[in-house]
Amino acid sequence: MNEELDLIFEDAQERMDSSIAHFEKALTKIRAGKASTMMLDGVMVDYYGTPTAIDKVANLMCPDARTITVKPWEKNLLSALDKAILVANLGFTPANNGDMLIINIPPVTEDRRRELVKMAKSEHETAKINIRNIRKDANNSVRRTEDASDDLMKQYEEKIQTLTDKAIAHTDAIMAEKEKDIMTVA
Repeated sequence: MNEELDLIFEDAQERMDSSIAHFEKALTKIRAGKASTMMLDGVMVDYYGTPTAIDKVANLMCPDARTITVKPWEKNLLSALDKAILVANLGFTPANNGDMLIINIPPVTEDRRRELVKMAKSEHETAKINIRNIRKDANNSVRRTEDASDDLMKQYEEKIQTLTDKAIAHTDAIMAEKEKDIMTVA
């Protein structure tokens, strides 16, 4: 009996951890004015007719807090890389020096910082909703468990609530750190 309830609890825990990981990944795409090679995640380059991730055809580096360099493994890819970055509409234009692309990250204005915080808060709210939905699913599964006493069901619902509270507190801490990061002028 407890095995079934334990499985429900463990599944809820795994799904909440996954939701938190997704939230953290979503926040990495919200740039706070500092250069990061992660800004180019998702940029696809036409590599001999095949869409390929940019990090599979070039070295990506951040020599300083405001610059990303993209050095292709094959020089004939420079124009394709340039085009792919422009098409991705990331808000910056690469400079081609004949050997590599240099991307200067413009400083973020105060208004843009506030907009980025709103975007981050939206992701935060989505993560909290996902966690609450996981709690609801787990509690429904506990209630549908046959042959479980009311006391045992109540005990597992309390464990699931404690897990939910911890997960939401974790997302709150991540959000507070991200907001501080966004609002800090480098």
